[in-house]
Amino acid sequence: MATRRTARTRAKDSDRNDACAVLDGALADGQLSGEEHRQRVATATAATTLGELQTLVADLQTDGAPVRLPDLNQGPPRPAPGWGLRAAIAGALVLLGIGIGWGLYGTSSSPLSRAPDPGAAPDGVAPVVLTPPRQLHSLGGLTGLFTQMRERFGDTTGYRLVVYPDYASLDFPDRADERRKFSSVYRGGWDDPRPSARSSGDRVVDLTKFDTAAIVGVLRGAPETLGIAPAEVNNRYLIIEPSGDPQTPEAVLISVYVSAEFGSGSLTLHPDGTLTRINYPG
Repeated sequence: MATRRTARTRAKDSDRNDACAVLDGALADGQLSGEEHRQRVATATAATTLGELQTLVADLQTDGAPVRLPDLNQGPPRPAPGWGLRAAIAGALVLLGIGIGWGLYGTSSSPLSRAPDPGAAPDGVAPVVLTPPRQLHSLGGLTGLFTQMRERFGDTTGYRLVVYPDYASLDFPDRADERRKFSSVYRGGWDDPRPSARSSGDRVVDLTKFDTAAIVGVLRGAPETLGIAPAEVNNRYLIIEPSGDPQTPEAVLISVYVSAEFGSGSLTLHPDGTLTRINYPG
């Protein structure tokens, strides 16, 4: 039985992740600035109700968003009027069709037995099991993510990469038009890029230029570093982007965000995993 969801319904981790995906899309198409996006994502990962998540996206255009948040104004689906009559008519039509078929193929035991099903014939095609990385906050997960990025887009350069536990969001340049950039979301594979206007501050770097093992280690210990009990963590994610240091224009900066029921914090890291800043939960 479907349960009516209201603004006071408790949010699940999947609801928080969906809200972050909508905010990622709003950042990609220019509705949110980078700072607005960071603030709203931090609030979304700490939200406790569906109403709080809806408030964060209520002013956004979400037609092109990769996911949809629950409709809080719609109750459980109800059967349309006259469903019983329509079901009876449909059943009668099925019986009528069977009768006609038997009339046309009366010499056989069944209308469907005159020819073998071509789909049942042996074809020699072996099953292919796809194993894209799903747990991205690991050495193998990040390595596999970058491998798929290289295969899909030709290299691993971009403006910004946000890596959640099981999906990622990428901004990268349009090589045919320097005024435009693309955004794509990874969920087992990279979806079709969505274009938007390039910002003046966007700068291309190789997003793989960091010590993956060191960053994964810091990511896993981030809750304790921030004084957050691991059992209370609602969400954590990585942001990989240009460092902004004019002395090392090709370097990347790594940010680790951790949210819990009673607050959120972040770590800023050099590519080798050493700290540059800690923002403890407020």
